[in-house]
Amino acid sequence: MSVSSPSSFTKYLKVPFWAQILAGLVLGVLLGWLARSQDISWLVTTLEKVGDTFIGLLKLAVAPLVFFAILVSITNLRKVNNAARLASRTLLWFMITSLIAVAIGLVIGLVTNPGSGTGLTPADGAKPEHTGSWIDFLTGIVPTDVITPFTELNVLQIVFMAAVAGIAALQLGEKAQPILNLSESILELLQKALWWVIRLAPLGTVGLIGKAIATYGWDLIGKYATFTADIYVGCAIVMFVVYPTLLATVAKASPLQFFKGAWPAIQLAFVSRSSVGTMPLTQKVTERLGVPKEYASFAVPFGATTKMDGCAAIYPAIAAIFVAQIFDIQLGVGDYLLIAFVSVVGSAATAGLTGATVMLTLTLSTLGLPMEGVGLLLAIDPILDMMRTATNVAGQVVAPLIVSAREGILDRDKFNSVASAPVDAEERQAVPVAA
Repeated sequence: MSVSSPSSFTKYLKVPFWAQILAGLVLGVLLGWLARSQDISWLVTTLEKVGDTFIGLLKLAVAPLVFFAILVSITNLRKVNNAARLASRTLLWFMITSLIAVAIGLVIGLVTNPGSGTGLTPADGAKPEHTGSWIDFLTGIVPTDVITPFTELNVLQIVFMAAVAGIAALQLGEKAQPILNLSESILELLQKALWWVIRLAPLGTVGLIGKAIATYGWDLIGKYATFTADIYVGCAIVMFVVYPTLLATVAKASPLQFFKGAWPAIQLAFVSRSSVGTMPLTQKVTERLGVPKEYASFAVPFGATTKMDGCAAIYPAIAAIFVAQIFDIQLGVGDYLLIAFVSVVGSAATAGLTGATVMLTLTLSTLGLPMEGVGLLLAIDPILDMMRTATNVAGQVVAPLIVSAREGILDRDKFNSVASAPVDAEERQAVPVAA
């Protein structure tokens, strides 16, 4: 027995990570259906606890991971030639792809009318406890103390403090080196621990998917069928049409190679519904695709907290149209332009965590739409969030690839050979390192 157990575990590790995720997905659907159809309460509770525990473990590392990843990434820019140019080009491509994504969301929403024929009424909605506004967004960036952002998981404030600390460290130069060495060590420690959590993703998938099916069943998806399809189709167009087109035309890079290299991170994002939780793996696949480590260590953490084509572009665009139709409010051209503006400028409000409620409330408040509309979408949100987050993470890899290719720093040989060594196999021995 003592010999067979390690052997079984070794065989499990040799199963590709995508296959483990897929198996967890199928098992979760089956267990969720069984729990709901047979009204097995203990199975529903078990699935919920497994899923919540997995997400809780991911969130446990979020605050310190974001702080040290942003701090180290900013200081790593000193190792990169034309750092200011790379940073500005990264931000530019974040904005370009966000504009494309929100335009696709608006077109899909206008063509399909997702709020029509649902049977939902304004009475079905409910105001959220917390809403987002531009005043809250702008004033909420600067923390009132250094502890609260970590205890309340205010990622935007953590990013602000980390950016200030990183810039200060750059100004101090050699005097700050001991702090930077400590920060890099802490970041490696956090990423190592987070990788152990990532290896639990197949089990987490069983709980998360099973809970969704057991709690909501297929009836909920049926009621929101058009809206759900709009989000998935919009995200799929961005991920499988827009990104490959940009890679092929702008970066002169093979979309197939991109998906071979980036797929493990996209899979994990789909299951975990957390861009920040996926960040170490996102950085690893970005580096393996030929993006220089020094630049990737800046672009990926920056993207994980601000680059949200799924949550902050496609979703609020379609959701705003959906809410307006439920409440029988007509939107004009000016409103659609406002949606695009909010999507590009306010995407940092989503902060890479599960759910996009803050971004939705920010969009609705900007348009003057009823906040009760948020309550209409909360039940279906977990199902939507999987595809949204997968799209977010795919975009967080695409943008650095495009910038690297255009700046002539992309390792083409590395990019073209990425499929020869699967990421999940390599990750069993090593964990992604930011510097």
